[in-house]
Amino acid sequence: MSPRFNAIMIMKLNTTALTLTVLMCSASIAGFAMRPDAKAATKGNAVSLETLVPKRFGDWAELPEQGAQVVNPQTQELLDKLYSQLLVRTYVNKQGYRIMLSMAYGDDQRGGLQAHRPEVCYPAQGFRLGKVEDGLLPTSYGNIDVRRLATSLGARNEPVTYWLTVGDQVIKNTLDKRIAEIRLGLTGQIPDGLLFRISSIDNDNARGFEMQQKFTAEMMSAVPAAARKQLGGLAPAASAG
Repeated sequence: MSPRFNAIMIMKLNTTALTLTVLMCSASIAGFAMRPDAKAATKGNAVSLETLVPKRFGDWAELPEQGAQVVNPQTQELLDKLYSQLLVRTYVNKQGYRIMLSMAYGDDQRGGLQAHRPEVCYPAQGFRLGKVEDGLLPTSYGNIDVRRLATSLGARNEPVTYWLTVGDQVIKNTLDKRIAEIRLGLTGQIPDGLLFRISSIDNDNARGFEMQQKFTAEMMSAVPAAARKQLGGLAPAASAG
């Protein structure tokens, strides 16, 4: 490599390091300057998963409880510690295809209370983790940044799609989370968050992910604009198309 190329690479690395340092310092300063003391409910942004998510929309209807197949890979003790609300439902369409929905909302996502990712908790409960991919889930109101997992437990093959939010913003990594926390802290709000997980029992992962996309897109079209923002970070003012 030429000396000029090396110099350019060193300059880029230094710029990146400086940017990260500034962001971390800003986050630290903000942490001292802002001491959020109000949960979302006291700010008029209370979330009620039971009423927020319709039991019937588009081609989907909730399946009676006895027909549900949802397996929660987290222990009840951990769920009670991490989340203040849980919603677990199974939906079926007219062709008989089933989608399992599991939503967990925490009104305080600071520190150790932050949501556990499925690629960690699924294997911890005996599931085999296959391919893991980040991607976009298209809806009529914009794309949602999601992670897709191939998981299995014995003969049960379960493709999984999920995302995490802090406030009304989908987060992909620790930096996203910290920025969202600072944004909420400026209004004095304790960061709340949501784990939105959908899966299906399907030996064809590609088909499973496609059906999960259709399910999510139809759900987002059925809920109010404010709910789309809370559930998937989708801008309320976005138009269909």
